[in-house]
Amino acid sequence: MTKVFIGGSRRVSRLSDPILVRLDRIIEQGFPVLIGDANGADKAVQLYLKSKNYSNVEVFCSGRVCRNNIGNWKQRNISSTADNKTYAFYAAKDQTMADDATIGLMVWDGKSKGTLLNVFRLLKQRKNAIVYNVPEKCFLELRDLAQWTELLSHCDSELRNKVEQQAVLEDQKQNSLFPESFKPHRNSRRARVNDSDIHIPDS
Repeated sequence: MTKVFIGGSRRVSRLSDPILVRLDRIIEQGFPVLIGDANGADKAVQLYLKSKNYSNVEVFCSGRVCRNNIGNWKQRNISSTADNKTYAFYAAKDQTMADDATIGLMVWDGKSKGTLLNVFRLLKQRKNAIVYNVPEKCFLELRDLAQWTELLSHCDSELRNKVEQQAVLEDQKQNSLFPESFKPHRNSRRARVNDSDIHIPDS
């Protein structure tokens, strides 16, 4: 069954109409939604799902305290050996959602490292990730790590380096190896896709 990992940037507090249309389609098809508990995009999506009385939701929280579970949905608390409230502490939750999901829907502000890494976590497992680029008001559908590096090539060098370093670190911890497609493609183009071209499969 299709399980949708929905995530996004903490700077995104409002959802644009294209995202709401996508969420409505998920609701109509009854897909399970896996979502985090952070402020920003997580909270905004939770508010919308609550307004639609959608119950097929599981909220993933780091440690014992859940920051946001607006619909009082099923809750999964993910433990971590990392220090409390550090990046690694929250990353364990994100990795679990990527592991459990079959596809991702990400709302990206064009600057968030965490959102890009969630896309990476999905693609490394050969799971598609649909990314809504808020500044450019467009959807991208990423199917492999080559497309992920293309997306990174359009980011500023500081963000790109931070994301790539973290991705390598996580990969080493999991004792896996990057495929050849992870090699950066600095001059590659990203392909925009229309919303009508993007679909979340029925099963």
